[in-house]
Amino acid sequence: MKLVNSLISFFYFGDFAIILISINYLVFNKMKNKLIIFVVAFLLLIPLISFAQVTPSGNNKSDGSTPCTGDLCIQNPLGSIDTPQALIGKVVNNALGVVGSIALLMFVYGGLVWMTSAGSPEKVKNGRDILVWSAIGMAVIFSAYGLTRFVLTAIAQ
Repeated sequence: MKLVNSLISFFYFGDFAIILISINYLVFNKMKNKLIIFVVAFLLLIPLISFAQVTPSGNNKSDGSTPCTGDLCIQNPLGSIDTPQALIGKVVNNALGVVGSIALLMFVYGGLVWMTSAGSPEKVKNGRDILVWSAIGMAVIFSAYGLTRFVLTAIAQ
């Protein structure tokens, strides 16, 4: 009897659940459509904003700007970087800085996992593994930074 009542209640409330699911689906689709419209409009309007700085033309071109034509002059966005080696070095150093920050965050995360393990051997092992691998990653990052610095100074000479 209990099984029959539960089956009847499932079928009785099943239509209601289907109605709720379809309502949620329609609401989700409306929100999804609005989000898609917003993202497309945002991506279409972004190119209208120009980040080029207008500077008055003058005789001083040592600031890395391109030769001026007329009244406008566009500054070099790379600043004083004038060789491909310097550009590659700057990109590699910035990338290593970001990766090093991520490795440091993983080191902190591994410590938190270990501290919140509450004595569970699996969580302790997981936290210890995260700590070990993030320490290895930091060592690799520091050695890559040193190697990059060495190569760039050797190229610059």
